[in-house]
Amino acid sequence: MNGPVLLTSAQMASFVARGFLRFDAVVPDDINRQFMAEAGEIPEAEEGTRIRKLYGEALAANDIPEVAAGTPLSQAYAPASALARLLDLPIVRGAIRSLVGEAPVFDHHFLHVTFPPAYHAAGHSENVSQHTHQDSTIDPRTAFDLQIMYYPHAVSRPMGGTRFIPGTHLRKVSEVALGRYQNIRGQQHMVCEAGTLLFLHHGIWHGGGVNLSDRTRYMFKIRMHASGRQTRGWDLSDLPTPGPQRPIYYRKAAPEPGTVATILTTPEPWFEQDTGRLEYVNRIRLWRYLTEDPAFDVDYWMTRLEAEAV
Repeated sequence: MNGPVLLTSAQMASFVARGFLRFDAVVPDDINRQFMAEAGEIPEAEEGTRIRKLYGEALAANDIPEVAAGTPLSQAYAPASALARLLDLPIVRGAIRSLVGEAPVFDHHFLHVTFPPAYHAAGHSENVSQHTHQDSTIDPRTAFDLQIMYYPHAVSRPMGGTRFIPGTHLRKVSEVALGRYQNIRGQQHMVCEAGTLLFLHHGIWHGGGVNLSDRTRYMFKIRMHASGRQTRGWDLSDLPTPGPQRPIYYRKAAPEPGTVATILTTPEPWFEQDTGRLEYVNRIRLWRYLTEDPAFDVDYWMTRLEAEAV
């Protein structure tokens, strides 16, 4: 068995700054096919049949188990199942260990199915996208849960793949109020090959797109949290040594690309010029937590807030 492929410091900084990591086509085709078989087929729509009924019957009949919240993740799925095999992939084990530490705890999972127009027409329902939302409005922690979104088949743009807005995960808002926003600058839509994975901070703003294709779209989500230490779990070999602060505003050269400092202070397209800087502060706080370094700073953002005359 190959060992876990731990994340680098640059990848961790990107997760802290943007709230996600994407790995395209990393799940082998045989696992994808096994998962689709275990998820089961949803029958074709018949006139007058409601989607909710078809959906409920499919969930009840498939081979994906119910799992109680609080179950150790290692015990959530039967060893030979597609989901157990997926979680045992070195890249998946490494990302999980890096982000939520050893022995994570299962919170919940769900099979998301987005139906094509024919199903909505048969059931006389409106075919619309899911509202933009944040999963954990009630969660005030610095620590975070990890959500894995698994795309077991290829997703085209007309199929309405998950949309999400990078960098929104540290901005606490009302889940319901977010529903009025359907398009935000910088949002991404999942168009991907089979076997693609998204690792998400639980607070990222997201929603399912409207399916305008002739194929049913599947996405499976698993949420988990740490059972103990969540810090310094990645490959620390490239963790930079703390040094002096950089000059800000008046610079004669662009910041060095790809460094932790630069990643943490790269704005998203939706950032306002002034209040967008609050996100730099939020990112620095999260990086301090993960590195166990309460003095870490970038461009003096936290230091100037903490400075008091003595």
